Amino acid sequence: MATETDEFLAEVLPAQRAAEQAIHNGDVEPRLALWSRRDPVTVYGAKLSGSGWTDLEPMFRTVASWFSDSQEYEFEVVAAGASGDLAYTVGYERNKVHVEGKPRVYTLRVTHVYRREDGHWRIVHRHADYPPDTDTEVKAR
Repeated sequence: MATETDEFLAEVLPAQRAAEQAIHNGDVEPRLALWSRRDPVTVYGAKLSGSGWTDLEPMFRTVASWFSDSQEYEFEVVAAGASGDLAYTVGYERNKVHVEGKPRVYTLRVTHVYRREDGHWRIVHRHADYPPDTDTEVKAR
């Protein structure tokens, strides 16, 4: 029998992985579809941070404009949990992509918080940064 966390991951991860692959190809729309429009929503990003949907939507569009030609994207879940209408994931995003026209390979450690709204899981928080054992600069390859 599947746990609440298993059911959450089965529902959320395929769409989230597809949305992140899309944003790394310059398409922001799938990411926007996964996010709550209800405050509070927050991002503490590796380059940009913001709070409130009026900040986040244009920020996500800016981020999408940086990326193209995603060759590889992986989201490795290290920990996850779901209880009632709240859930979280913690893991690593690994990317091989063009950033502002230059090939890059990098890893981010990421945390997402989700809230169930009207029967659907929506992201309400993202934190992403470089792991402490790597350079803070993305690497060219």
